Amino acid sequence: MQYTTLGRIGLRVSVAGLGCGGGSRLGMRSGKSEAESVALVRQAIDLGVNFLDTAAAYGTEPIVGKAIKEMLRDRVVVATKAQIRRDGRLLSAPEVVDSLDSSLHALGTDYVDLFQLHGVPPAGYDHAIEQLVPALLDEQAKGKFRHLGITETAPNDPKHLMLQRAVRDGCWQVVMLAFHMMNQNARETVFPLTREYRVGTLLMFVVRSIFSVPGRLQEDMRKLAAEGRVPDWLAERKQPLDFLLHDGGATSVIDAAYRYGRHEPGADVVLFGTGDVEHLKSNIESILKPPLPAADVARLNELFGALEGVGLDVPIKA
Repeated sequence: MQYTTLGRIGLRVSVAGLGCGGGSRLGMRSGKSEAESVALVRQAIDLGVNFLDTAAAYGTEPIVGKAIKEMLRDRVVVATKAQIRRDGRLLSAPEVVDSLDSSLHALGTDYVDLFQLHGVPPAGYDHAIEQLVPALLDEQAKGKFRHLGITETAPNDPKHLMLQRAVRDGCWQVVMLAFHMMNQNARETVFPLTREYRVGTLLMFVVRSIFSVPGRLQEDMRKLAAEGRVPDWLAERKQPLDFLLHDGGATSVIDAAYRYGRHEPGADVVLFGTGDVEHLKSNIESILKPPLPAADVARLNELFGALEGVGLDVPIKA
């Protein structure tokens, strides 16, 4: 495993982070038993993954808690999240604190290393910074969490408007953002800020339905070509990104996607989801590989650098 320091906070974390939500939710969506899901988390830890990202909304906090129960607490970096909106209304500070307390109980731990506000839209940011942060800083002082973070709602904020504000505010030590081969605009809008302010970054959506669901990439390419957003030849290929698959290049589109995200300047942790051990191993293997050839990266940037909001939907299946 390879490790990095997360922003300015000094946490030493694996560059491959286990995302416990997404399409697989540790195998829960494909019928895995709780024992199998717990074993999967432990397998990831045995392979060197020390960053575990869960959330109250995922339903996987109890699994993570059981997986780390017999371990030294400082062996893993545990992150969880609380939503700021429910049933169309913004949650109060006491409700968010209650979510934090419930997460600690579900995880079976006295503290989490990173507590994040989950999927904050631009319109909800003022509420988060003015109403929720003061209360959360009080809870941080009590030792319930070590660091405070915030995550964007990628499908509803493709320009990263919320994070462009948040990174400058100083209270957020870590941010989670969407970045992938066909959604690159964080290179211009977010990463320069996170590097300047030394804010840690967690990359989500590096591999989503657009790359993992058979036929989805071809379908989206046809739509994008019809809209004049990509060249027509991409819509005509059975495998639009086959130029990445060659000796010295990527072994698959998913392999390319993980390597592309991992080696973007400003990227700290690449989050990945999984539901079985072989998939777990292959994801980690790709994240740990060297960068894609420079010519392939340049071609991806030329073809897709101007795209915005592509491939940011919730994955269709595990």
